[in-house]
Amino acid sequence: MVIRVDNICFEYKTRPVLGGIDLDVSRGEILSIMGPNGVGKSTLLKCMNLVLKPTKGTVFVDDSDLSDLSKREIAQRISYVSQRTEPSKMTVFDAVLLGRKPHIDWQASGKDYNIVDAALKRFDLEKMQLRRIDEMSGGEIQKVSICRAVAQEPTIILLDEPTSSLDLYNQIEILKIIRNITDGHQTATVMTMHDLNLALRFADKFVFMKNGEIYSACDAKGVTSEMIEEIYGVKVHLEYYNGIPHVIPV
Repeated sequence: MVIRVDNICFEYKTRPVLGGIDLDVSRGEILSIMGPNGVGKSTLLKCMNLVLKPTKGTVFVDDSDLSDLSKREIAQRISYVSQRTEPSKMTVFDAVLLGRKPHIDWQASGKDYNIVDAALKRFDLEKMQLRRIDEMSGGEIQKVSICRAVAQEPTIILLDEPTSSLDLYNQIEILKIIRNITDGHQTATVMTMHDLNLALRFADKFVFMKNGEIYSACDAKGVTSEMIEEIYGVKVHLEYYNGIPHVIPV
């Protein structure tokens, strides 16, 4: 496994948010963290790269305690995309080039520029590379943020609701890219998702959260209608297509 979370707990002031979370992700795997609003999904993601310091527990990357690494060393290993990115006046090219910062000692090299060019091409952002971020739509900014995370060339990619601002076409295209990068570069990818059907299509395994704890950890075959009803309070029926369950509210 590349990243392992061992008994992570977190409190906001005195309010418990996460209680004893254990999970692990290996190279070439996508883990989707699921659950209703307010159960701690985003908080868990932030604890996994120490954007938030856990109240208790340890995050290991390649068997190294993450808290023993410098911020630069963490950024060389882990890229993180939050739900919201504040618009800035920098260009798309410069925003994606920021992903190379953990690897740059003095100034960007030809290799860095080549990596950025390849990432822009992969995300179909070449024609937008000179546009300013503050002139773009929320969905376009989301694509740029994920492109920057890929240009960072991490071992681990953390994505908080990566498709939340995208239309259906771009949701599928972005998840295809994430799937291809995870497979091709053997990264470990963790993403929070609300769309159960998209998660079931693209992820390898799932953690369902309830009340700040893991209710269930399974692969697609382990997902049941009873589980979803218990977690979300909605009656559903599962239909299978090409071996993948599809969730249909009833």
